[in-house]
Amino acid sequence: MEEKNKMGTMAMPKLVINMSLPLMISLLVQSLYNIVDSIFVARMGEAALTAVSLAFPVQILMVAFSVGTSVGLSALLSHSLGAGDRKTAGNTAASGVLLALAGMAVFMILGIFCSGTFVRLFTEDPEIGAYCEEYLFICMVFCGGTFLSTMYQRFLQSVGDTFDSMITLVSGAVTNTILDPIMIFGWLGLPAMGVRGAAIATVIGQWVSALLAILLNRFRNPEVKVRFRGYRPDPRVFREIYRVGLPTIVTQALGSIMVTAVNGILISFSSTAVAFFGVYYKLQNFLCLPMNGLGQASIPIAGYNLGAGKKERVLQLLKTVVPIGAGVGIAAALLFAALPAQLLGLFSASREMLELGLPALRIICGTFPLAAVTIVMGYTISGLGNGVINMLGTALRQLVLLVPAVYLFSRYLGIAYAWYGFWVSETAAVICCALLVRRELRRKGILQAGQKDSVR
Repeated sequence: MEEKNKMGTMAMPKLVINMSLPLMISLLVQSLYNIVDSIFVARMGEAALTAVSLAFPVQILMVAFSVGTSVGLSALLSHSLGAGDRKTAGNTAASGVLLALAGMAVFMILGIFCSGTFVRLFTEDPEIGAYCEEYLFICMVFCGGTFLSTMYQRFLQSVGDTFDSMITLVSGAVTNTILDPIMIFGWLGLPAMGVRGAAIATVIGQWVSALLAILLNRFRNPEVKVRFRGYRPDPRVFREIYRVGLPTIVTQALGSIMVTAVNGILISFSSTAVAFFGVYYKLQNFLCLPMNGLGQASIPIAGYNLGAGKKERVLQLLKTVVPIGAGVGIAAALLFAALPAQLLGLFSASREMLELGLPALRIICGTFPLAAVTIVMGYTISGLGNGVINMLGTALRQLVLLVPAVYLFSRYLGIAYAWYGFWVSETAAVICCALLVRRELRRKGILQAGQKDSVR
């Protein structure tokens, strides 16, 4: 029987570009949710911007659970499709939807009962606290759009349809971008809702994305059918999803922990430092998300070809994505280095923020190529069923080494030197990840002892 799925037949460089380019665009557009919120909220003053920055770690945590679960599902689903097992693929898809609904329920409950408690942990300023709690409550209670859109987008990506996945994300981001100024400042006859309006615009955009993703799967994805008639939960499927997904959840959640920890360090210097770091993290996410798009495109490609027994294509994949990832990182670094004032100016940066942020951006951006290589290697190996390497690489990059380094440099040398902590963590992470990836390739029989490879 002739194989029709492009993931098993298309030339690897063309396949990587074909699948990753829509994902890169998708992730760039998706990050506009927080970028656009912050740009418009910043016009209300630095207190409002600081409030949104303090809420951001919780939003990262929601994304961590939704993306982590869907990454685990994508690896298992692609492997089943590569092996031609449609029945397992359908059961896996139904299990994924149930897990998405469970995650939604958990964060809704946390939003109702715990959003105020979280805010009070980080600020005693009544104005910042009120803004932050209002924003966070809405984003958590109505978070279902995030979980469902992420899961149904993975169904499309698992069969190689990254274009339709991109369309769903673009629809949500465009909706959010249009509604933000209308709801924040009270255009078109609506009342000015401020920070609350930004949150409402965000969740509406997420639900638009979710509904479109569900419809596209229903009518344009014949390979993955979500059917609950006769469905019985299979503990083995859940275990397989979270064997890859749980490390990915931890990996994604580390960003939330890192931002929270660094905010705790910076708040002792000034609220401006917290506001700057929130702006930096969103800018970094926006400009560096192409690296994540490249890595996430590698997951179904690796899983499909491993399931089809085409191990040589897995090695070709790594040799393709690592140089591309490094190039994307270099491009992002050059942009940050050339236009730091313009980037901060998007957020109505004060003179104090510019004095702090301009040298900080120039120091940090040099680490982007290292981060890119770590990210794409970790995601690709996740597609082979090993999510631990991605988790370890991210732990070194964003928590284990970064937070202590930022604390020590800022405490003993001053806040201007805190940003060199990124150089310590990124260098160690890329070396560690490369060694672990090479060992995993040999364990899977993809790379033989003594064989040359690009992962060194």
